Parts: sequence; C-alpha cells; structure tokens
Amino acid sequence: MSDDEQDPTQDLSNQDVVTKYITSSEICNRALVRVLALCVPGADISTLCEESDKFIEAECAKVYNKKNKEGNPIGKGIGFPTCISLDAHAGHFSPLPKESKVIPAGCLAKVDLGVHVDGYIATAAHSLYIGEEPCGDRKADAIMAAWTQAEAAIRLVKAGNKNTDITKIFVKCAEQFECNPVEGVMSHQMKRHVIDGNNCIISKEIPGEEKTEVFTFAENEVYAIDCMVSTGNGRTSEADTRVTVYKRDVEATYGLKTQKARAFISEVNRRFPTLPFNIRAIEDDQVRGLGVSEADRHELIEPYPVMQEKAGEVIAQFKFTVLLLPGGTKKVAGLPFNQEHIVKSAHEVKDEDLKSLLKTSANPKKKKKSASAKKEAAKE
Repeated sequence: MSDDEQDPTQDLSNQDVVTKYITSSEICNRALVRVLALCVPGADISTLCEESDKFIEAECAKVYNKKNKEGNPIGKGIGFPTCISLDAHAGHFSPLPKESKVIPAGCLAKVDLGVHVDGYIATAAHSLYIGEEPCGDRKADAIMAAWTQAEAAIRLVKAGNKNTDITKIFVKCAEQFECNPVEGVMSHQMKRHVIDGNNCIISKEIPGEEKTEVFTFAENEVYAIDCMVSTGNGRTSEADTRVTVYKRDVEATYGLKTQKARAFISEVNRRFPTLPFNIRAIEDDQVRGLGVSEADRHELIEPYPVMQEKAGEVIAQFKFTVLLLPGGTKKVAGLPFNQEHIVKSAHEVKDEDLKSLLKTSANPKKKKKSASAKKEAAKE
C-alpha cells in the first residue's frame, strides 16, 4: 500500500494504533538507554550494534503474540537497524565485524535506531559525549545546538503549523551556537510500514535547489523529527565506508541472474519487505556479498550511505518520534538530555523569540470536559 493510499483506520484515530506506536516507542527508548550505557571507551561498534538489534528483537518477541484478525502473526522487530556514528560521521555507521571501530575517549557518539510493532514505527537518536571530563569545545556547541533544535521543534510540530516553521527554527537554533544544520537531512511523516512518508521537513533550504513542498501538520499524524547539526558548513560527502544499511524498493522489480542474488532478494522480501535492514542479518557470506552487489546495481534496494563532514568537524544529532493527538503533540520515542553537568557550550540562546518559545510547555494538555459532557458521561 502506497503512502497516499493508507487505510484511515490505521492512523491515530484508532486507539489500537496509538497503543502500538507507544509499545514500539517504549522498546525503542529501552534499547537506546541500553546501548548508550554500553558506549564507553574501547567498546566495539559492530558488537554494540548487533547486541542492540538482538535486544530489540527479544523485547518485541514479548509483545503482541496473538494472531491478527486474518489469523496471521503480527510482524514486529527492527524499524531501523542500530547505528553508532562518531564525530564527523553523520550517520548510518553499523559495520560488519571485520570493518568495525572502537569508540575512543573524548569523541561525540550518535546512536540511531528504530522499532516497529505491526508496521507502526518509532525511531530515535541521541548524542553522547564519551568521557567524564567537562566538554567545552566545539563538540559542546554542536550538542547544545542540536538539543535546542529538538526542544524548539517539539513545541512547533503541532496541528495548524507548517513544515517551513520547523526549518526556520532549525536554522535559528544552529546559529545561536555558531553551527549549521546538516544539509539534506529530512524529518519525515511516518505511516504503517512507511518510514519516509511524502510529508517532510528539510533541515535547511539551499538557494538554487528545489524547495521542499509546503504542508500543514494535522491531527492523527506521526513524525520522526531529525535534528542534526555540524560545526562545519553542514555539507557532507559519502565516506569511503561500506554501506551496510539498505531498504527494499517496493516498486522495483528485476529478475536477478544468479542463484545467490535471487536467494538474497528472496530473504529480503520475506524478512524486510518495507523497512531498512542491516546486511549483517543475511548470515550466508556469499548470498550477502553477491546479493547486495546485484540488487543494488539493479536498484532493487536503496542504500543508506555513511555521510561525513570535513575532518576536524563534528556532527551532533537528536531524533524523536511524535504523535499529533487531539490533545496535543506527544513525544513518545526519544530521550531527555542528561549531560548538562559536563557539556558546557561557550554560547547560549540570545534570540528573544526563541527564548520565549523554549519557555513554553512541551507537554500536551488534556482537554477538559464541559459540564454538559460530564453530565452525559455520568448518565452512561
């Protein structure tokens, strides 16, 4: 089912759908807390990513074990494979064991992952300074700029506002810390089985490039808000690193020639028909190697390349999932920032409008029932 052909009963007007998003988010947050705690100097990134993905699968196995109305098991598991990207890397680093790296002290690590229950996805990302000594250099500027973006965005992503409002605030927040939004980063609406819906928010409009289509947020929508900031100019290039994260292009078809490649795409279609996956999950080395090469060449799968800034620059990221409920916007996946005691930027928010926005509440208020509604409820 395409992005524009979704059954309306699969949105947040259905309480069962809300519950599944919340379940995905709870597992997503637990996984994020767990892997962040393991991000210490000397930790192997490939091992952490694999352990995190296994944790997600194990937690998902505990929920929704009854079959659906059609008598089929409810799909659940990884919504986006765990990635741990350091310093200048913008994301998608989830290496195979032989190509892994260890986490050094004093770096800025970004952990990004996602979970789905019955196709309802929650994603989150978090930046972590690796060390116990105070961090007051440009890493601190990037972290605080990205966190300020997240705090401002949660207050603006609500029914009636426009996606351009978020883009403008992204730029303003970065400027307060003498940083730049990472160009090309998109925050997407999510729907069942769709992690990158048509409605999107760009981090920064680039002069001379096609502008993002303007839309208005509406009730019962779900968004993954991706806040990514660089100490450099924000322009990234593809790193000389193997791509390990891919997504099946559901509209592409091609008859692959070799048996190994056909085995690869068959396994992808069965296990990862719509959502991103790590090629690590394909255990047969030959099937993985030949399959990825052929499927990518014929555009049956879409790569998530590792992007990077210039050497010496750093990128920070916070991502969270929000539900636009009738009572307001609710952040369900994504963690609070808890390194204020060691991450100290030399800059601060000086823009008065932004300061006023950040002082407002980010929590939705429950609608009070009118006196007549209370009487009707009492009668029932």
